[in-house]
Amino acid sequence: MKSFAYARAADLEAAVQLLSKTPNAKLLGGGTNLVDLMRENIEQPDALVDVTGLPLDRIEERPDGGLVIGATVRNTAVAGHPVVRDRYPLLAQAIVFGASGQIRNMATVAGNLMQRTRCLYFYDHAARCNKRAPGAGCDAIGGFNRMHAILGASDSCIATHPSDMCVALAALDAKVNVIGPGGARTIAFKEFHRLPEDTPDMETDLQPGELITGIEIPPLGFARRSLYRKVRDRASYAFALVSVAAALEVDSGKVRNVRLALGGVAHKPWRATEAERVLAGANAGAESFRQAAEAELAPARGLAHNEFKIELAKRTIVGVLGELAGG
Repeated sequence: MKSFAYARAADLEAAVQLLSKTPNAKLLGGGTNLVDLMRENIEQPDALVDVTGLPLDRIEERPDGGLVIGATVRNTAVAGHPVVRDRYPLLAQAIVFGASGQIRNMATVAGNLMQRTRCLYFYDHAARCNKRAPGAGCDAIGGFNRMHAILGASDSCIATHPSDMCVALAALDAKVNVIGPGGARTIAFKEFHRLPEDTPDMETDLQPGELITGIEIPPLGFARRSLYRKVRDRASYAFALVSVAAALEVDSGKVRNVRLALGGVAHKPWRATEAERVLAGANAGAESFRQAAEAELAPARGLAHNEFKIELAKRTIVGVLGELAGG
């Protein structure tokens, strides 16, 4: 591991200045992913900016019933917060399914958003990886790709985003608040993470010198009836083959409102907008749920080892919606 400068940010302005002065600086919150990447010499920052002391560790209710979660709030605090558990149970479930208690106690909300892929080829310096070394190629495409993307992939990268929490936030229409040299701005969650296209090393919409200050979740009354389901190789603390975050409102047997997002299938948390479109006003039954799943997965493309994910994703969508609809 190469040497690096270390600085503790006293306030937001100081943090922005430190980031702006050192383009290859990284933010240190919980460090659960960053430290691993530094040990593997994948991340080699010139400086670490410690943001754990910034006043971004609160969860606040908004007057309209929404929620603002600070960037340095620990994942454990989010999952256990009574408002989250009552109004947004899919978010609490996603966090608990995502990692062990020890990791949840350290990991921060912003760090969860910024974590990087667990693609084996990304971690292997002997392999070609456009995300680690732009222009090198992607050995995962012709290699062992069981965990890789079936939606939104490109010839440059087929890695998947590893977060569970982010899938729930995508379904909830969350927004990401950031601050940087140009001031504060808000990014829609569905626009925050990027698809790989020709630049898989550019993973988010953050601009140089910007840092996340918090997450806003809008008031969604029907999100009280929501669910996060994670399909994985073992029962605990494994990354998703496929996951589904869903909230559903049914009125007189018809779908009145629905939010749906998928994990483990794309370079970013995948908002299932086509499935939502098909479900709007449809009968709340297995046939409609299957039609919506088929429509969402129509563009999916499997590779040698991950084609099973297409049918798995469809069945998981149907199962989650069926449970929310009352069986």
